[in-house]
Amino acid sequence: MISDYLLKYFPNLTAQQQEQFNRLPELYTFWNNQINVISRKDIDMLGERHVLHSLGIAKVMAFLPGENVLDVGTGGGFPGIPLAILFPETQFHLVDSIGKKIKVVQEVEKALGLKNVKASHQRAEQVDEKFDFVVSRAVTQLKDFYPWVRGKFNKQSKNKLPNGILYLKGGDLAQEIKESGLKVTQYHLKDYFAEEFFETKQVIYVKA
Repeated sequence: MISDYLLKYFPNLTAQQQEQFNRLPELYTFWNNQINVISRKDIDMLGERHVLHSLGIAKVMAFLPGENVLDVGTGGGFPGIPLAILFPETQFHLVDSIGKKIKVVQEVEKALGLKNVKASHQRAEQVDEKFDFVVSRAVTQLKDFYPWVRGKFNKQSKNKLPNGILYLKGGDLAQEIKESGLKVTQYHLKDYFAEEFFETKQVIYVKA
C-alpha cells in the first residue's frame, strides 16, 4: 500500500487521502499503458520517485486553504496531483504543452474525485491568471524557466515564505543557479526522506 509508505513521513493523512494515494499505482499503470507518461522502469517505483518526490515540496511549504498553485509542465500530474491530494483546500492548476498528458491528468483527477484541480493543455506563458506559488519538476534550466512565470504571482503573500517558485531539481546545481542570476534557497530532500533516491534531490525556492 502506497499510503503505508507515505504515513512514515506524513502521519496525519486522512482515510480519504490514504485511499486516494493507494489508487495512484493502479490508475497510472492503466493510463501509462495507453499513453506513456512515466518511463516503464519508473512505474514500479511510482511511490518513491513520483509521489513522495512530489511531496518533497510539502516538506518545505504547507499550502494554505484558498491559495492558488500553478504546476508548470506537469506531465502526467507531478507534482500537482500528489500535492492536491495532500492539500484539498488549495486550488491547483496543472498545465502541459502536450495534450495527451493532460488527458491522463484529467482522467486521474476525475477517478480520484479531486475538486481542487484544473488541468489545461497550454504553455505556462499562455496562462492568464495570478498564483501564490508555482511548482514544477525539472522541466528546464532555471534561467529559462523563470521568464515563463515571472509576473504570474499575487502581490500579497500569506504563507511562511513569500509567494514564489518551488522547483524540484536534482544533482549539482551550482552552475545552473549561477547562470540564472536568481537568488535561490536550496532545501535538500535527504534532510526529510531517508531513501537513497533523495540523496541529490532538492527543492529550489525563488521569491517572486
